[in-house]
Amino acid sequence: MFKKRIWKPLLIALGWTTCLAGLVVLMSFIEVKKSEMVCKAIKVFIPGNQYFIDRQEIDNILQMSSHTLIGRRIDGINIHELENKLKINPFIEFAKVYADMDGVIHVEVSQRQPILRVMNRFDQDFYVDQHGLKMPLSQNFTARVLAANGFIDELFANKVDSLHTALARDVFKTADFIRRDSLWDAQIAQIYVNEQHEIELIPRVGSQRILLGNADSLSLKFSNLKVFYKQALPMVGWDAYKLINIKYANQVVGVKNETLQDSLKAAAAHKARMADSVVHASTTAAKVNPDSVIRAEISNVVDEPGEKKPAVKIAEAKPKVIKPAVPKPAKVTAAPKADKPAVVRTEKKSTVGKPDSKPAVNKTEKKTSIKNQ
Repeated sequence: MFKKRIWKPLLIALGWTTCLAGLVVLMSFIEVKKSEMVCKAIKVFIPGNQYFIDRQEIDNILQMSSHTLIGRRIDGINIHELENKLKINPFIEFAKVYADMDGVIHVEVSQRQPILRVMNRFDQDFYVDQHGLKMPLSQNFTARVLAANGFIDELFANKVDSLHTALARDVFKTADFIRRDSLWDAQIAQIYVNEQHEIELIPRVGSQRILLGNADSLSLKFSNLKVFYKQALPMVGWDAYKLINIKYANQVVGVKNETLQDSLKAAAAHKARMADSVVHASTTAAKVNPDSVIRAEISNVVDEPGEKKPAVKIAEAKPKVIKPAVPKPAKVTAAPKADKPAVVRTEKKSTVGKPDSKPAVNKTEKKTSIKNQ
């Protein structure tokens, strides 16, 4: 029993020692072979559908052409330095450089994925990637992403940097929410920040503006907008409202076009779109109206069975009409009547040209004469 207890740990220790010795010998052979290995080829792998950088740009970043690296010994190439040079580029999010046992150097590059293009009020233009980091524009490629402009105070120092203002973070949060939803990604075309630093959305279908306010409770706000699209717009037309206010929690306020010209334009545009959809559907199925596609997608999404609809109040707000103040006429006080002088009217009868006129008889004399008789 005593001998078995001694030999068992010795055998285990001997086995581990043999394994370590074999591993050291194998690594030494690998190092010897690696020191004698030369670069035979360079393979560059750039995944994704963005094309901010290409093979030529990578060669320029490494400051050497592929033909210069080919033929050199692997131990004479600083792999880590090549990685650091690639990571400095603002369009590269991740870079990895390594060499295999066949003498091939692999370069794997992951590009940044922009989701928003910002044009601030200082005429600076830059992208914001999916992690909320600012990145410059590229001369090789223009990404088709959501655009934001208006009264945005976020500055750009032409380098990869985080967002510093709360408004810029709200704009990024809104853009990230929109791109993750197929319905709103197809419907929302632009983000605008007004003078009150509130976020407004510009849709592709319809001439109205959507007042979002801030980026709080985005899921609830867009759910309310979906209900408004289903209940209100089909009855009055897509261009009947000039503003849809969804910044409140449980209420959607729609401001209608009040002028006659706006109402006529909205009605004409609605009829034209309906006529276009009928014509396109009857003539050919190859030509598709983008507005009709978006509307069909909206109707399909809002009519999903089993979907819980939020309790939202739809109200219409009419713009206040300010009437000009009309001054009231001043009261006129009648002046006191003055005593009018008595007017004595005398009638003067003319006897000229009347041959039958009798002479005036003195009545006093006539009475006297009668008494005397």
